[in-house]
Amino acid sequence: MKLKRLEAQTRVICTFNRIIFGVMALVLAMAVVASALPQKRHLTEMEDKLQRTLREETKIKAELEYRETEHKAMKDDPEFLKLKARDRLNLREQGEKIYRIKREEE
Repeated sequence: MKLKRLEAQTRVICTFNRIIFGVMALVLAMAVVASALPQKRHLTEMEDKLQRTLREETKIKAELEYRETEHKAMKDDPEFLKLKARDRLNLREQGEKIYRIKREEE
């Protein structure tokens, strides 16, 4: 009789130990996931910042290329220089009439 009761107690203790182990493993897994969430959020923010920076860099490179092309054209092409002077400085040649059409702003 005592042996059966001892075996029953042992089974209960083993089952209880398994449940405790399972709960502890679950808590540990949740702690690992919870500690990774801020790092994941930070990584996402950094990736977004990188994408914005890369887009801005692309725009700046395009602007630089345009400016370099315009500078080279002004330096080497007198017709381009003449056109820019007429447009920006409102210059004209002797006896030439210029008509400008102003657009209405919406």
